[in-house]
Amino acid sequence: MLSKQKIRSCLTGPVASVKTPFNKDGSINYKGLRKYIDFIIEEAGTKTVLLTNGDSLYTVLTDQEVAEVTKIVVEQTAGRAMVVSAERGWWTNKAKDFAVYAKNIGVDVHMVLAPDWARSSTTNTLYDHFNEISNIMPVMIVTALESRPVPFKTIERIVDEQNNVVAIKDDTAGNYGRRLAITVNGKLPLLSGGRKENHLDIHFYGVDGYLSVYMSFKPKIAHKYWGLIKLEQFKRAAQIVNKYDISLLNFSQKMNLDFDAVIHGAMEVFGITTRWRRSPYYNLKDQEIEQLKDFFQKIELL
Repeated sequence: MLSKQKIRSCLTGPVASVKTPFNKDGSINYKGLRKYIDFIIEEAGTKTVLLTNGDSLYTVLTDQEVAEVTKIVVEQTAGRAMVVSAERGWWTNKAKDFAVYAKNIGVDVHMVLAPDWARSSTTNTLYDHFNEISNIMPVMIVTALESRPVPFKTIERIVDEQNNVVAIKDDTAGNYGRRLAITVNGKLPLLSGGRKENHLDIHFYGVDGYLSVYMSFKPKIAHKYWGLIKLEQFKRAAQIVNKYDISLLNFSQKMNLDFDAVIHGAMEVFGITTRWRRSPYYNLKDQEIEQLKDFFQKIELL
């Protein structure tokens, strides 16, 4: 089991979240997945290989495929980085069963997305849910539930009781993210999801690292940004956000494309893996791939 100090170290700086690649026929591209894992570890230098319900496209995987993808990721990582698995917001007993599976195949930390349809969970039942799973293995909790972020009373209890919840991933940013960082107050590693701009938004309140888009295809941008953060060159860091992140979002919006489709397209443009996602998710057409190449040429990445 990794020490809490080691876990914090692995979650400091830019972290790559796994983008599950597919073949054109909709089957999982396991060869591409293994190549992608090698890239984010060896080329991008991520200290953590992190699966998520969103980026890893669990929304179009079966439960069995989630288990298989997790196993492949652990095998291919082969101890070169910390592995964080993820689940889909299952009810407590099923979530515990998957945590047992994750522990047995060698996962280091397990990310839990608690179910909360129609705000059906309470602050106490959410705490119990996280706590029961953490009794099996170290847990990272995700703040974005189905209809609201995790209540602060639940967070406060987790932080105060120092159980086997070892990290928090925030997908909300903004006012919630800032208050979350103040509540955690450095007592647990805090990872910001959703690009550099969300990280920069809460950096001054205390956050260890962030999920990086560019770690999946052009990691030098992620490391350039992080280098400026460490030097406290925040204005220059914001310029990196504007040049590379905001412009990529603007490209997506101008093309009327969802951002994840563009990221998968970028991984093909840079030769990492294939662009394809499962139906009914949209895949970039050849013409759109060419336009994406033109965009990267304009910002001097190709």
